[in-house]
Order: sequence, then structure tokens, then C-alpha cells
Amino acid sequence: MKNSALVSLVMPVLLTACVAAPPTTPQTEQLAPQTLGLSAQATPQLTADWWTVFNDPQIDQMAKLVMAGNPTLGSALARIRAASADAAAASAADYPQFSLDAIEQRELFSSNYIIPPPFGGSYRWFGQSLGNLTWTLDFWGKQAALIAKARHTQHAAELDAAAARLALSGAFAQAYINLLLAYENGDIADKTLAERQDILRLTQDRYDSGLENAAALEQAKALMSLAKIDQMRFAAARDTGIHALAALTGQGAGSYADIKRPIVSLDAALPLPDFLPADLLARRPDVLAARARIEAATAGRKAMHAEFYPNINLAAFVGFQAIGLSHLFTADSLTYGAGPAIHLPIFDAGKIRAQYAGATAALDAAVNDYNGAVLTAIRQTADALTQTESLSRQRPEQQNALDSAARAFALAESRYQAGLSDQLPMLNAEATLQQSRQQMVALVANAAIQRITLLLSLGGGFAPADNKTDESKTVSVSDTEGKSK
Repeated sequence: MKNSALVSLVMPVLLTACVAAPPTTPQTEQLAPQTLGLSAQATPQLTADWWTVFNDPQIDQMAKLVMAGNPTLGSALARIRAASADAAAASAADYPQFSLDAIEQRELFSSNYIIPPPFGGSYRWFGQSLGNLTWTLDFWGKQAALIAKARHTQHAAELDAAAARLALSGAFAQAYINLLLAYENGDIADKTLAERQDILRLTQDRYDSGLENAAALEQAKALMSLAKIDQMRFAAARDTGIHALAALTGQGAGSYADIKRPIVSLDAALPLPDFLPADLLARRPDVLAARARIEAATAGRKAMHAEFYPNINLAAFVGFQAIGLSHLFTADSLTYGAGPAIHLPIFDAGKIRAQYAGATAALDAAVNDYNGAVLTAIRQTADALTQTESLSRQRPEQQNALDSAARAFALAESRYQAGLSDQLPMLNAEATLQQSRQQMVALVANAAIQRITLLLSLGGGFAPADNKTDESKTVSVSDTEGKSK
């Protein structure tokens, strides 16, 4: 009867004494995909090893090294393992916990406490060996929310690793193309040096014949020295490009000699869209990672909201307690007990309110990060589309300029050799030809980089869990001088 009266008095207190949750609500909303101007066109099917389209065995081999030995990617994978461990720990807390504790110590028992003489006031051995069982009853969903938060955080880490792979593959491809560009600029420097040596010989002959002045001869010598400087500059660019590739592949100076001149087909076709695809946001791992962090923050806010309600546990123990070593494991020393344990927040000086407000702010921050990732993804893709289209239109004009510059130099050189003009038109034509050659190889390389940038902006070879990618056929075309594409 007394117990029933006690329960009838305590339960209303438990139900009414819970701290009221503050009226904190999220302040930021996610951007709706239908408001972002995406087209109805789907993303073309992309293959994970998209770099194989360039038909260069060396890039295929080095790409494998990038994905296996790069420290940046290794850090991302380590974060996945840490997040996975956190998720496992959160899940384990949802199950009953059992522990075993044992102690044996020499103790002076108080004469004025609960232990009577002859034990009270004497030194005795006191020992106990107890098995403890605790189980948190998740009435308010706190533990489930913590598990969900940990799992969404783990998923975000996995998506971060996928984004790191894309970023690394893009950096590697750009470094590889830049190395090829350095080689091709070196070829142009060699060709320019040969032409300027011819100009110097021609000018020397005319000077010796009294048909040219000393200023023209010195001008020809200066131009030849500048061509040699270009040779040295592009040779250094080749070396630094090799160093960059070795670092990306996780190798040191010992691999420098093994990196050869790239033979990539820069005009190789990649499966690219003409408009912003409708499924852009579903194929970008960085956007999906930001979305997973919203889910994690939402679950964290829910877990914090549960702090306003009683925390109810079941606790039990069984074991032995005894004074004196000889009696510890006897039947008379057996002890056990079980019952509920309740923790109720009544007054905490606003601590839980502040934590709940902080969890809400964390959710707003995650939503803002997601919106930023969405806008960045759209801008990057739109920029890459614009650059790819612009460079495609520039290509024929640049080829025309190169062809005309080559013909103009040949004509100017012939006229100078025949004595029909002075040196200046020939030097101007040669400078225009050199500039046109450099602009042409830079345009072709930049066009390849922009196509790769566009491909990576679409998610590269990343495939969401519910999608599959198919191999796509490609066509390789190469030639940068003498033919229009």
C-alpha cells in the first residue's frame, strides 16, 4: 500500500518536472533543385577510369599510383575509419552493457558506523566481486538519433573520400597535360632557335656583303640568345612538371627518371553535356557529403532535444561481498539486486537549453554549407561549359592564325633573302609565328583541361550507390599545326 502511494506521488512529478524545450527552430532552408535552372538532360554515362580515353599507357599506370599512394587520399580514408569506429561505438551503446569488478583490500572499519564489533574498530580484509548489468531504455529516441548521426557522419566521410579521389584525379590530369605542354613549348623553342640561327646566318651573309648594317646583325644575335633562354625555361618547366607528378603519385626523386614524355591524345572525346544536367546534384560527392551532414546535424539536434526528458536505465548486479578472505566466495556472501534508475533534469542553469540551441545552429550551418556546395557545383559546371564551348570556337581561328603566320614568315624570309625587303618584316613575321605556335598548343592543352574540369564537375567517374555507369566509346584525334579541326 505504501509503495502504491509512493508511485502515485512520484509519477506526476516525473511527468511534469521535465524541462520545457526552448522554441528554437532552424533559420535556413535548403535550396530547391527546381529553382536552380537545371535542364531536363541527364548526365552522360561516365566511366571511373575516364583517363584511359587519352590512349597513354603511362597515364593509366600513374593514375593507379595516385589512387593508391597519395597522402591526401590516405588521410580521407583514415577519416572514414575513424567515422566508422564512432558509428560502431554509438551502436554498441544501444545494447545492454555488462562489466565485472573485483576488489580485496585491508581496511580499518569504523566503530561508529553500520558494522558492529568485533569487526567495527578492527583491521579486516574486505572483498567483493560483482557483475554489473546496465541497459539504457531509449524511450525518447536519443540513442537512436545518436546512432543515426554517427552513421550519416560516416557516410559523409565516405563521400569526402570520393570527392578527394575526383580532386586528385583532376589535379593529376592537369599536371600531366601541363607536362606535355612544357614538352611542346620546348619543341617550339627548339624550332624557333633553328629559325633564328638561319636568320643570323642570313643576316651575317648580308652584313659581310655590305647589304646589312651592324644593328641588324646584333638584333639577330639577341633573338637567338632569347630563343636559348626559352629552351632553358621550358626545360625547367618539364623538370618541375615531373616533380609534381612524382609527388601526386606518392613517390620521391627516385621516380623522376622513370617519368617520360606524355603521349596523350588531347583531342580525345569525353562524354560531356551541352547544358547543366538535371541530375548534377545527385552525382557530385561533395554535394552529397554536405547533404549527409545535414542529416547528421538533424539527428544530433533530435538527440539533444531528448535531453529534456528523463533518462531511464535498468541496472542489476550479482556477486559476493564479505569481511575476511575465507568467506568471500561462500553462499552466505552472495548479494544481488536489480531495479530502474532515473535521471531527471530539473535545474541546470540553462545548460541543456544552450546545447539544444547550439545543435540547432549546427543544423543551420550544415544547411548553409550544403547550399554553398550546390551553388559552387552549378557555377563550376556552368563555367566549364562556357570555357569548353569558347575554346572550341577559338580553335579554328587559332589554326587559321597559325597557318597564316607560317606562310607570312616563309614569304618574308624569301623576300629578305632575295634583297627585296629589309630585316624588320621578317623578324615581325617570325615573332608572330612563334606566338601563334605557343598560343595553339596552349589552347589545345587548355581545352583538354577544361573538358576534364567539366567532367569532374559532373562527378567524374563517381557513381551514387543506386546508379551504375557504363563504359563509353571515345574517339582520339591529334594534330595541332598544319591542319584545321
